[in-house]
Amino acid sequence: MNNVLLICREEWRFWLRSRLASSALLLMALVLVGATLNTTVHSAAETTRRESLQQLAEATFINQPARHPHRMVHYGHYAFRAPVPLAALDPGIDPYAGMVMFLEGHRQNSATFAEATELASLSRFGSLSPAFVLQVLAPLLLVIMGYASISRERERRTLLLLQTNGVANAALLGGKALALMSVAGLMLLPLLLAGLLLASTAAADLAGVLALVAVYGIYLAAWVAATIASSALLRSTAASLAVLLLAWVCGVVVLPKLAGDTARALDPVPGKIATDLTLLTDVTLADGHNTADPGFAALTAQLLDTYGVDDVAALPMNIRGIVSAEGEAAGTATQNQYADERMAAELRQATLVDRLSFLSPVLAVRRASMALAGTDLLHYHRFLREAEAVRFDFVQGLNKLHAEELEYAEDIKRSVDAAAEQSTRVAASNWQLLPEYHFNVAPVAERVAAALPMTAVLLAWLLALVALCGLAGRKVQA
Repeated sequence: MNNVLLICREEWRFWLRSRLASSALLLMALVLVGATLNTTVHSAAETTRRESLQQLAEATFINQPARHPHRMVHYGHYAFRAPVPLAALDPGIDPYAGMVMFLEGHRQNSATFAEATELASLSRFGSLSPAFVLQVLAPLLLVIMGYASISRERERRTLLLLQTNGVANAALLGGKALALMSVAGLMLLPLLLAGLLLASTAAADLAGVLALVAVYGIYLAAWVAATIASSALLRSTAASLAVLLLAWVCGVVVLPKLAGDTARALDPVPGKIATDLTLLTDVTLADGHNTADPGFAALTAQLLDTYGVDDVAALPMNIRGIVSAEGEAAGTATQNQYADERMAAELRQATLVDRLSFLSPVLAVRRASMALAGTDLLHYHRFLREAEAVRFDFVQGLNKLHAEELEYAEDIKRSVDAAAEQSTRVAASNWQLLPEYHFNVAPVAERVAAALPMTAVLLAWLLALVALCGLAGRKVQA
């Protein structure tokens, strides 16, 4: 153990004397701290902005004057997806997914105004996040710091001296790996501190923060093992650097893009417009605006029989509101079916990418990180479903007002009679039925469960590379 610590200390002394290593360390520290501060401040500002817009939308709806309930169905409402707390550390797909949905009767709209579309191309560098730095740039720093860790000793003839003085290969590789792991630990420090700050303000859960840091620790440890193994197996520093840079380019830059393109090609997902067009041609539902539609004949007959009357005007409720509610329920069920099919197709694409994670640990850490942060595809689907639930509840609440508060005889002539139009307006106090909405992250246990499969892949990468280091240690020769 003394030899391991001694070698670790000497490696750090070498790095501090080296301009390249010390400059790379300083630059990475600045980038990490800057990225953490940038995304933390940006996420907090976005949370405040979207929550204020949500409150404004609710206040605007509630403060509408007396109107006909069905007018308010078409007046609509908005649901905003506020950033979850750990989006400050890993924004995930949030910048590319819609942040607001317009909620209205009879249809399900797309989430719009994705943050990335609001940024000019040169401004997108502002989205630099700790997750991006740790996934993409941190492995490159580890390569720069450690590519020559063993091969340098061999080229300078100090390896023979170390072996002659009784330093075992295992201690040599262990000391070099410990030095690199300490670099990785320093790079994880801003992530940990920012996460603890979020947890201390009750904005995030501590368990989620620690799990996120642990996932990145496994990922960086795998790169440390790969770097040490390459330097031990290859006899020259140039060869070690070339192999590691090739692995970084292929594993971090090329393969993630290739995996996404492959998934889209193998299992394409129709766009929202194509889905809506299919829905229009497939749906044969009755028109909820027309009480005479044949699709409501059975409902009308049942109501007449139940209340023992011969005319819908004699019913104790407004048949037009009942028909609107029935039409909305049937239409929503069909729209939900199409929405569920589209979400399932998107999840199949994500699963295809997951299956390619054995080619690159970046795919695994990216998926696990987004799952733990609450910025993955599952959370976006969670927002869509929650927004749809809000839409359906307030529309059906208005339809209930229509059925229970308005006289049928007045309602049918409101378009041609000014007095009837005035009498079919309900008081503005009824708009209080609108439910408040705030998007919340899934419980930590659910997020950890979602991240476990890709965490297991990361652990498999780490174990395989540690085994490669063990093999390399037996073959290290001066």
